Amino acid sequence: MEASTAEQPVKRRLSKVGRVVSDKMNKTVVVAVDYRRQHPIYKKALRRTSRFKAHDEQNQYQVGDIVRIEETRPLSKTKKWIVRELIERPTRV
Repeated sequence: MEASTAEQPVKRRLSKVGRVVSDKMNKTVVVAVDYRRQHPIYKKALRRTSRFKAHDEQNQYQVGDIVRIEETRPLSKTKKWIVRELIERPTRV
């Protein structure tokens, strides 16, 4: 028999795009992700928002930035996401 060279299947990490709503914590930002769901009975479209705490190593993201976050191992009790990239930074006046 050959040596076992079977590779583990690559698990795709979940990623989301959202808006930074708080940067008050050290190395952490709060990202709000909006999504739409249909009401199960009335069929009306409902807009919902989920908030995720994400790791920001250099404290470089500010309130209003649109960022992509990615699932990762638990970094603290509530922080299980990491900021991967800046998508859009709004113009400041």
